[in-house]
Amino acid sequence: MDIQSIKNRFSIIGNSPALNFALQVAAQVSNTDLTVLIAGESGVGKEAFSVIIHSLSARKHNPFIAVNCGAIPEGTIDSELFGHEKGSFTGAVDARKGYFETVNGGTIFLDEIGEMPLGTQARLLRVLETGEFIRVGSSKVQKTDVRVIAATNKDLLTFTQNGKFREDLYYRLSTVPIRVPSLRDRPEDIPLLFRRFSVDFAERYKTTPVQLDDEAKDVLINYPWPGNVRELKNIAEQISVLATDKLVSSNELKRFLPNRDMNRLPVLANPSTNPVANGHEFANEREILYKLFFDMKKDVTELKKMFVDILQNPGTSVQNQSLLNELKSKELLPAAYSQPVVQGPAQQVMIHHDNDDIHHHEEVDESLNIMDKEKELIEKALKKHKGKRKDAALDLGISERTLYRKLKEYDIKE
Repeated sequence: MDIQSIKNRFSIIGNSPALNFALQVAAQVSNTDLTVLIAGESGVGKEAFSVIIHSLSARKHNPFIAVNCGAIPEGTIDSELFGHEKGSFTGAVDARKGYFETVNGGTIFLDEIGEMPLGTQARLLRVLETGEFIRVGSSKVQKTDVRVIAATNKDLLTFTQNGKFREDLYYRLSTVPIRVPSLRDRPEDIPLLFRRFSVDFAERYKTTPVQLDDEAKDVLINYPWPGNVRELKNIAEQISVLATDKLVSSNELKRFLPNRDMNRLPVLANPSTNPVANGHEFANEREILYKLFFDMKKDVTELKKMFVDILQNPGTSVQNQSLLNELKSKELLPAAYSQPVVQGPAQQVMIHHDNDDIHHHEEVDESLNIMDKEKELIEKALKKHKGKRKDAALDLGISERTLYRKLKEYDIKE
């Protein structure tokens, strides 16, 4: 089947060389049983390539299933893929077949393969090499004939170097690699995709399809599209419903495009401590608040050290003594400094302490790295809830999936 026929059959829009090459490789490998690794950013349509490969293969009349490895908790992914026996773990009230058993003779698409736990990776490697697997809680070896197509938006080769992904599995999966280009790498296809989406949404909502003037097309092409085709489709739907004029101008179009140059979250004013200015963006608002709190604590610590330095040096300057008097008058000094600051000819500071020990005001330096603090909070939450992830995630205010990702990221042993 030629490339154009594949595009027509599977509704693939675009004529960029990179897209055509990826489709050509998919068509050539479809009639084999080779393992395929589809790489590309989120939203480029990697699952569509897995459907193309299965539909053009000799297995097309057998089952096909897509599994998102990142959406399955680590404790249950082995059971989902390979099945389990009754009583093999808490909640296993019945025996259950896994996907490799139910899809025997067909194709299984493992999306986000980079999120798969290392233990499960070892089981998958055995299936790929021998076609054998064992249910959780069983000792019986079973055979399966399943073709595996994997996909990732991560750099798996880097993961292998960091110990997050098995090197032998990586080379076993990438027998035939297919790279799906991002939308910004195929700018000539952006107007074609937008026109297709606008026509589809016009039919759905019983309206006239929107069109772009020349300037609006330039804006559309020059936008970076971090969300790729998925983001373009969402924008096309918004414009189809909300545009006041069916011929959309560049100014009208810009109303629907996120302003990537603006950060709407609060940031530090000092460029040296501004995470965005330094090329680092926080994952969420919680991390920004943590950073602000830690910086405030650091400022207070430095201020206390300045007070201690002034008080330990009787010959301190009049300027510093005036500062102390001013802070006291504004009730900004701690209770320990409750006595008046006296300025005399000798320029000495007279002060009484609660316990006559000034050193108890000194702060011990501690790490202010936000990743260290986040790791510490996660460890405390796990300890508090005796290793129960669900309760710990609830206490931290994050999802269980996010907690699982953080455990792997910080290499936290439970």
